[in-house]
Amino acid sequence: MADEEDAAYEAVSALGDPVRRRLYRYVAARPGWTGRDAAAEAAGISRSLAAHHLDRLVESGLLTTSFQRLSGRTGPGAGRPAKVYRRAEREHRVSLPPRAYDTLGRLLAGVVEEAGLDRELQAAARAAGRTAEPDTDPVTLLRERGYQPFEEPREDEHGSDGDGDGDGTTLRLHNCPFHALAEQHPALVCGMNLALIEGLLAGRRSAGGREWTAVMDPRREGCCVALKSKKNGS
Repeated sequence: MADEEDAAYEAVSALGDPVRRRLYRYVAARPGWTGRDAAAEAAGISRSLAAHHLDRLVESGLLTTSFQRLSGRTGPGAGRPAKVYRRAEREHRVSLPPRAYDTLGRLLAGVVEEAGLDRELQAAARAAGRTAEPDTDPVTLLRERGYQPFEEPREDEHGSDGDGDGDGTTLRLHNCPFHALAEQHPALVCGMNLALIEGLLAGRRSAGGREWTAVMDPRREGCCVALKSKKNGS
């Protein structure tokens, strides 16, 4: 227990530097690997300074590293692989004094699941989502709640999503705010999460009038819910 607390304190202390916070937020929000040049440009600092801070974040367990050829080329003349970074999977929670809200969450989820109260939980989550600020962009609401939305590249040259009722734009959610509980109670928590996002989206449009609908579309990484854009006025 003490070792876990020490690791969490170390992670938090690493983010005390404002430059590291900017770098971490940028790298953590991206769905893939990030190179030093891109991170440095986003933070407005030199590449060498970005490298120093990024490696400090790795030492603290907040980021993980790999080596890739960022040009996408292979074979002779492709150049040496570059060091790249992405958010580490490990969670860090700090509470002073120590609290055990995660234990309470697991107990409550277990009781709800055993009692078969899935629909009641989803109704409560949907209602909670609707209480969010009515005039706020729904994508902003998701970002503020830690979902880290990003636009998924379109798969075909015509920009069609193949279902005939959208404009081809899909938003993926890089982070699941309920990851630990979702791993233990996937059906319950993912159903609640979908309902919560449906509530957040209800009656709200993004800038330019874009309307979103939430669908269950689990992937190996990130949130189980994706957002599909509807045609304006639909």
